[in-house]
Amino acid sequence: MRDADIEQHCQWLTGAGLEGMAEPALLQQMCERCAASGLRLAGVIVIIDTLHPIHEGRAFIWRRDRAEAVEVVEYGRTDRGDDATDRWHRSASFRMVADDVAEIRSRLSAGEGLDFAEVETLAEHAPTDFLALRHRFAAEAVIGEMDSVYSHWLTDAPGGFSDADLAALRRLTPPLALAIKSAALARIVATLAEVYLGAGAAQLVLQGRIRRGVAERIHAVLWFSDLRGYTTITDIAPPDEVIPLLNDYAELVISAICEAGGDVLKLMGDGTLAVFQADDPAVACRAALQAERMLRERGRAIDAARRAAGRPVTSVYLGLHVGEVFFGNIGSESRLDFTVVGPAVNEVARIASMCRSVDRDMLLSSEFVAAMPDGERADLVSLGRFALRGVGRPRELFTLDPRLVAAGPLTEG
Repeated sequence: MRDADIEQHCQWLTGAGLEGMAEPALLQQMCERCAASGLRLAGVIVIIDTLHPIHEGRAFIWRRDRAEAVEVVEYGRTDRGDDATDRWHRSASFRMVADDVAEIRSRLSAGEGLDFAEVETLAEHAPTDFLALRHRFAAEAVIGEMDSVYSHWLTDAPGGFSDADLAALRRLTPPLALAIKSAALARIVATLAEVYLGAGAAQLVLQGRIRRGVAERIHAVLWFSDLRGYTTITDIAPPDEVIPLLNDYAELVISAICEAGGDVLKLMGDGTLAVFQADDPAVACRAALQAERMLRERGRAIDAARRAAGRPVTSVYLGLHVGEVFFGNIGSESRLDFTVVGPAVNEVARIASMCRSVDRDMLLSSEFVAAMPDGERADLVSLGRFALRGVGRPRELFTLDPRLVAAGPLTEG
């Protein structure tokens, strides 16, 4: 590869990184450019760890015979003592970490490095040479497990990589690693914002909605749910059972809300505050009721599995309300919360707490019932008017007709 080609590719990588090109496109176009410049590549793997509640990192795999698409692999923890751990220990990446080196070159045609996991992944034909490179970050730039970019280059050229090929790769991989790191950091920011703020709030924050005191007035369906008997369970259950119980039932509630189109705004111990928005309030009500249906149906399986394992079980009680709230940034100059506030938020929490007093799993406000699709109101009965703590006037509350409870949650209208 000529010096002019290398310089051109480095400039392209810098521009692509600044533009925010996604990692698969970066790798694919980079490999195509190398091939056009005379560098014979059979396969390439680029690996970078991340900061994610499930995945430890991502691998991007390019193969010459399948160059139309870069394979993306999101891998889990490599310290669990399973097959993933074994594969990590057999990798060239692990060898570079263990030996504290930045490069490994293996002449495959001479029998070197054939047992590296990356070589096994890429060796579809008769590879002759393998180069592994590690670009480390400074200690202050490390985020979670993300402390390096690893790249693995395989050729099947007779004689392997030439000295010029190796020199080209050593010059090209730093800007490639920087572009990959830039894309990974953007992904981490988006992931953390969504995990801790919720999808809708995260999108607004990443669009620049971070000014303190900036909030919009919205009309929305409000959801507040809690776990029945949670305090009693925490008093009598072993301490190491509390977090798994919270996680099991939080997954149940949050997945149902998100799949139905709602946005979880806040987790408060065992409580969940969420909103459903739509131009037509009946559509938002229907989405909330759909989430309630999914929650009840899936909850039976979770309860059965926990009982079979001798673990404590609980149930979710829920209040639904419709009202006007302020949605935006509230807090101090150094610590903001993107949430909803207003009397309607207090009301939905009080409505949910009434479930314990009247022994019902779900209570609906009269505003919610008025906004519901007509066909679904027939399944409801009024429980009367109740004085709610902190609410100025008694509120009429509704629930599912007790005669229908045995048949399951609300049916679709």
